[in-house]
Amino acid sequence: MNIVGKLVTLRAMERSDCEMVKEMFNDPEIENLVVGWSFPVSSYAQERWFEVHYGDSLNLRFVIETPQDGAVGIATLTGIDWKNRRASHGIKLAKRECRSRGIGTDTVMAVMRYAFDELGLNRLDGSWFEDNEPSKGMYTKCGWHVEGIRRQYVFKGGRFRDLAVTGILASEYYELIQKNHYWDDQTDCKKPSGSSGG
Repeated sequence: MNIVGKLVTLRAMERSDCEMVKEMFNDPEIENLVVGWSFPVSSYAQERWFEVHYGDSLNLRFVIETPQDGAVGIATLTGIDWKNRRASHGIKLAKRECRSRGIGTDTVMAVMRYAFDELGLNRLDGSWFEDNEPSKGMYTKCGWHVEGIRRQYVFKGGRFRDLAVTGILASEYYELIQKNHYWDDQTDCKKPSGSSGG
C-alpha cells in the first residue's frame, strides 16, 4: 500500500526511479549533508542495486512524491528488527526547490505513522551531523531526541565530524500527535486502541 501524508505520498520504488536516485546520490551538496560515503554511481550500477534490493522486507525504501512535483526523494526504514521492534530511518530530498516547504517534515511524520501504526515497531533510530541544522530542526520538530554524540565519528569533506545519535519511541510519537493534532483532519490516522502511548 502507499503511505499517505498531508503533503506527500510514499510509494514503492520503480525501475523508472533509478535515474532520479542516481542523480541524488551523485549530488555533492546532498552527499555532504548525509552520513556515509559513496562512489560516483552509474545508471547501470543503480539499476543493478534496484534488482538486488527489490522485495527486501527488512530494508524498505520509499519514493517521496507530491502532486505538484512528482518524485522528489526517498525515505527509508532499514535494518528492521522484528524481535526488538525497531528500525533505522533516513530521508533524502533530491530537489532543492522542495526543501523548506514542509515536505521533509510530512515525510518523517508519515514514516513514523506507518512504522508505529502498521508495522508495530516501538522505536526508530537515526543520526545527523551535529552541524546539520536543517535535519536537526526537522527531526526535533517531529519529536526526535539526541541520545548521544559520537565525537569525530565520520570523515567527510576532509575533516572528522561529530555524529548525533538520535531516536524516537512510539509513545513519544503518540504524545506528539496528541499535542500538535497533526493528523486530526485525516479520520484514519488516529492512535490505535490498545497502544501504550500517550
